[in-house]
Amino acid sequence: MAQLVRVHNFNVSSDGYGSGEGQSLERPFGHADPAALFSWSGATAHAPTRTEPGGTYGLDDYCTRDFRNNIGAEIMGRNKFGPQRGPWENLDWQGWWGDEPPFHTPVFVLTHHERPSITRGETTFHFLDASPKDALARAFAAAEGKDVRIGGGVATVREFLDADLVDTMHVAVAPVELGRGERLWASPDELLDRFHLERIPSPSGVVHHFFWRR
Repeated sequence: MAQLVRVHNFNVSSDGYGSGEGQSLERPFGHADPAALFSWSGATAHAPTRTEPGGTYGLDDYCTRDFRNNIGAEIMGRNKFGPQRGPWENLDWQGWWGDEPPFHTPVFVLTHHERPSITRGETTFHFLDASPKDALARAFAAAEGKDVRIGGGVATVREFLDADLVDTMHVAVAPVELGRGERLWASPDELLDRFHLERIPSPSGVVHHFFWRR
């Protein structure tokens, strides 16, 4: 079976923004409230942050569980790893993801300023100055036959879409407007020249958008 390039559980506002303005160490999503974008997943029975029994089932829970299904590697932009820009000034700081990041696979961080790899728990971060095509070749090799997830942020997803390297994409559109920030689209219909699209509303208020190649 062919390896796929997937975007999964990518969250945007109803006006198409995946994050707000003013990203900082304390506010990874800038002026945006991350709870407004991600609460649907956190409320599910299989949310990775859940420590107590309970939670919702249905479509939201299915999407939460499917996040890791057959994923062998992830590619993310530098801004998803941390807020620093330019050359790395402090190699001791090892990203937002803590001692046990949720990926449990090799992660390839796209950056113009490479640094040594970092292992945290079951996740190893590799830092690449590479084109989408070259980064994908590295990720496919590391994935050992499984799929590769394009994890974000917005600029990275757009870069892989613009290079026509995405096979399937799941975007959860939250019922909140951000007004400014990093925008994935003005309308999801912009992608209909290359993708089929099915929209499925959830009782949580998000509308799940599923794209697959024509």
